[in-house]
Amino acid sequence: MKPRHLLLAVAVSAGVLALAGCKKPAEPAPTHTGVVSPAPEGETADQFVARVNAEMKKNYAELSAAQWLSQTDITVDSELVASKAEERNLTRLLGWIEQSRKYEGQQLSPQTARAIQLLKLQADLPPPKDPAQLEALTKVATKMEGMYGKGTYCKTTGTSKSCRNLGELEDVLRSSRDYDEQLDAWQGWHTVAQPIKADYVKFVELSNIGARDMGYADTGELWRSGYDMTPAQFAADTDRLWGQVKPLYDQLHCYARTQLDAKYGERGEVAGGMLPAHLMGNMWQQDWSNLWDILQPYPDGGDLNVTANLQEMATQDYNLALAQHNGSPTAEQLADMRYTGQLATAKHMTERAEDFYDSLGMPKLPATYWERSQFIKPRDRDVVCHASAWPMDMADDVRTKMCIKPNEEDFTTIYHELGHVYYYTAYKNLPPLFQSGAHDGFHEAIGDTIVLAMTPQYLHSIGLVDEQQQSDQALINAQMRMALANVSFLPFGLMIDRWRWGVFDGSIKPDQYNKTWWDLKAKYQGVAPAAPRGEEFFDAGAKYHVPANTPYTRYFLSKILQFQFYKALCDTAGYKGPLHGCSFYGNKAAGQKFQAMLARGASQPWQATLKEMTGSDKMDAAPVLEYFAPLQDWLKKQNEGKTCGWNASPSAKG
Repeated sequence: MKPRHLLLAVAVSAGVLALAGCKKPAEPAPTHTGVVSPAPEGETADQFVARVNAEMKKNYAELSAAQWLSQTDITVDSELVASKAEERNLTRLLGWIEQSRKYEGQQLSPQTARAIQLLKLQADLPPPKDPAQLEALTKVATKMEGMYGKGTYCKTTGTSKSCRNLGELEDVLRSSRDYDEQLDAWQGWHTVAQPIKADYVKFVELSNIGARDMGYADTGELWRSGYDMTPAQFAADTDRLWGQVKPLYDQLHCYARTQLDAKYGERGEVAGGMLPAHLMGNMWQQDWSNLWDILQPYPDGGDLNVTANLQEMATQDYNLALAQHNGSPTAEQLADMRYTGQLATAKHMTERAEDFYDSLGMPKLPATYWERSQFIKPRDRDVVCHASAWPMDMADDVRTKMCIKPNEEDFTTIYHELGHVYYYTAYKNLPPLFQSGAHDGFHEAIGDTIVLAMTPQYLHSIGLVDEQQQSDQALINAQMRMALANVSFLPFGLMIDRWRWGVFDGSIKPDQYNKTWWDLKAKYQGVAPAAPRGEEFFDAGAKYHVPANTPYTRYFLSKILQFQFYKALCDTAGYKGPLHGCSFYGNKAAGQKFQAMLARGASQPWQATLKEMTGSDKMDAAPVLEYFAPLQDWLKKQNEGKTCGWNASPSAKG
């Protein structure tokens, strides 16, 4: 994902809305001395946009550096520096927005009109006009993200106390098949979010004040306005896309429940036929790839255990680090060598991902990327491990921030994050207001399009799986591998913002936060906790994007768009055959088409960019269904005679 805070890394592209739109009448700009440059007398709209672009670029590096520090070294001091930088940033943004109001209703050039509209949609953290409220908002936002990043689950057994962070608890869900051990890890992480709730309630109040000051009903309406359509049209369009893919998800859900029942007996499902939240191999049930040992259709249909081969690579890197030491190393030296080996493995994994982009004719990553990125979790400080990509200066300083481990999930995440990085580098020469994705779903889809091209044949070519046999069983195994990462994600990608839209518009009250969270997870995902979760919990806050205030529907859209992009690139590469068999690795024509789309940034409505790429100006899940057609047919046969579906809570909303 892209970092939440960056001024330009947000949901944009509502150029078709009238400039007056749903905005309030112009009001006097607040006075923030020394932050917002005063508008020169007689400044035209074109001159205003040019000035904003220049000031934006001038201040960008300071903001991103402060936020990078706050996430890669979480301390009271770094949080304060980041909070004040964000406060200055939002104050500038608010000042620009106020200054832009005098151009409402004027005849403007299409590019200037679009730039001003995008300016008004820059902040997924909308700034209140009142300086005290703005300061309070930035403080609470930075505090919540820090609380998440520092979160650990501590447990006392007898006289000993042990604490585990998110990565260690995720390892339990990934590899353990002990029901109670998984439940303890899942419940343990969710205790971390409980103290965040009070801050989140205050955050919602302040954020909504900022949204109303900008002319929107609430923060959710602001978010839904960034898609070159009205907020109502956008909500309806996401419902349409979900309707296309839900039958496929339902079949996968039914199959997964059958296999969990076989593994865990009556504890393999929750009342109503729902899947137990802690048994899905992922803390939020958004990716079921870690259940491959349970859900693999044909154990003899070809080995796709990428994780095992990555772990073998890690062992080799550690042994190489050990070999550099003479004599018997101390415990501290062993820890140093282990760290050296882990860093080497993480960089090797990243180099492999870079090679795919390079094979398409895209540039190699700059040397500063390798020097300044965070590849693994440091030993000496708290960091936010959640993967993200960073454009530090709107030019050549690009980075990723991860805590990479040698497993398939992290391996594909690297390809995803580099998709953001290559988007940044492709549009770096555009004016700052256009330096973003065509819409935020585009940004999330770039790297995932590459992941789709990581076919078993590609994985074999880079030494991560054995040569694959050509058989129906091998095909279904390969399809299942992709479905566990993509199809399983779709309802979660939709429901998390359905929850927040209700929180922001007030239909979901603080005393119903947890109930409605689980109502929506039941409705969309068909998952439920093994035991009741009352309002003493704040389970939404256990997902990074909630305390970090990152809009999430972009990820649902990306899972649709990536298949549209993939199909278009396969066609450009001249591929003939079933869609699921295509890899355009090494194809320069596909790379040129991809790069041309990336270079557009947000300079035109996304519908135009999508049409240039795919021939259609509508998001469409048909390529998803085309890709997974063999698996869907297979799942229907496996589920014959079974009672599929689930009974969600009747109080679920959305």
